[in-house]
Amino acid sequence: MRKLVITQNITLDGSIEMLDDWFDPQFQDDDLLAETHRQDAESDALLLGRQTFEDFRSYWPLQHDDRTGITAYLDDVAKYVVSTTMTDPDWKNSTVIAGEPVQRVRELKTQRGKDIVVTGSISLAHTLIAAGVVDEYRLFVYPAVQGRGRRLFPDGVSMSTLALAEAPKAFPSGITLLRYARR
Repeated sequence: MRKLVITQNITLDGSIEMLDDWFDPQFQDDDLLAETHRQDAESDALLLGRQTFEDFRSYWPLQHDDRTGITAYLDDVAKYVVSTTMTDPDWKNSTVIAGEPVQRVRELKTQRGKDIVVTGSISLAHTLIAAGVVDEYRLFVYPAVQGRGRRLFPDGVSMSTLALAEAPKAFPSGITLLRYARR
């Protein structure tokens, strides 16, 4: 069975909503970029909410001479966008999931393949977390405090059954990676 993995950039104070300038998708030290590529190699599907999908679509395909390789990965990976309003995703390898996504995600998890990754997509992440379908959390913790913004876990959700999936990694930029899996 495939894993559903939430990968998020997060501030030290727990915000995943990017209201300040603490995150730049082009700023990655070599070690952090290598980790990103390692994780990309473990996944073959990206699940996004409509707003994050549109943000990605309006940025990444326009990057030329992208030294990070992220543009090429995003162009090739299977992308699933959850939306009740979008009918044509207008980006190759993209499929619209209309309506409530939890059952469709459960179906995707039973298909052959690698990890399915959710990033950004705060409302979608909250829905999947509340439904209990997330298998792993990969948190890139940035050395910044935003003091505001939406958090990864919605109010009222409690989990005491997470296990450390990998020892924390620190990168030269000061960013750390924390990985936790559902037991």
